[in-house]
Amino acid sequence: MSVYTPLSLEQVQAFAEPYGLAVIDLIPIQGGIQNTNYFLVDQNQKQYVLTVFEELDAIGAGELVPVLDCLGQAGVPVAVPLKHHGQAIHSIADKPAQIAPRIMGEHPEDTTIEQIEAIAQAQAKLHLALQGFPLERDFNRNHQYWSDVAEQLKPQMNIDDQSLLALVFQQFADITQQHPDRPVGFIHSDLFRDNTLFEGNQLNGILDFYELNQDEWLFDIAISINDFCTAYPQAYLDQRKADAFLAAYQVIRTLSDDELACLDIYLAMAACRFWSMRLQVAQKNAAHGRTGEDISQKDPVEMRMMLLDRLQRITA
Repeated sequence: MSVYTPLSLEQVQAFAEPYGLAVIDLIPIQGGIQNTNYFLVDQNQKQYVLTVFEELDAIGAGELVPVLDCLGQAGVPVAVPLKHHGQAIHSIADKPAQIAPRIMGEHPEDTTIEQIEAIAQAQAKLHLALQGFPLERDFNRNHQYWSDVAEQLKPQMNIDDQSLLALVFQQFADITQQHPDRPVGFIHSDLFRDNTLFEGNQLNGILDFYELNQDEWLFDIAISINDFCTAYPQAYLDQRKADAFLAAYQVIRTLSDDELACLDIYLAMAACRFWSMRLQVAQKNAAHGRTGEDISQKDPVEMRMMLLDRLQRITA
């Protein structure tokens, strides 16, 4: 994750001590776009992750702790935050923060069928474990949210990009109206390869639940298929891998006929959401003067290419 809040070793040692940790080193983590994260090393050479929440207050950050507890109990591989005095969330540099065990492994590059099957089944378990979970979040980045973001971005777009947005939203409205049986529940919303850790084909952990919200399960599936089953840099969908993902997911939860009928437009809309997100982040970083090697900014063009590829599948 990017580093927006620089911290000294002394600050982190004082923060970690009540958790029972004696920190001897901290290492900034790059790669994300929202929170500040460091690896911590304690005197026993065990490693942890310190997360400083840049946009959530303590209540918002703490909402996820019981979620992670629930997922851990359901057999979904997650890092459950440490606690002291009964709480996981405390303050550092006047911002809420937490410490969780570091899950070892690597983000998959060229994904294998076995890795795809593992993440698909873990995602299905996640959906079912959180079905009916008693959580109300302060924000809900559902379809209405991303529709609003797209509208806000339009004035800065050229004519071609505005037409592309209009096309995907119109096709989405037309197809979903014909196929209404699409279940809703809690979804990860950001289950990309860089939010997973594998050792070989073994899934060790799912990371970064800060986008967790109520939405259609099919969006979560589409987001993960788009990343795990895509041939980069061209952003083409590998159909063999996508079929393997769907088959593995349905070992745990069977998709409705309407979900299957809508999958292709959801792949397109999921790409559109992340195109919009990356454009939004670029604008925010520019507005706040966020620059430098510790600031990660992902390329919106990659998601635009993916959107075009997915739309071609629908019109072909």
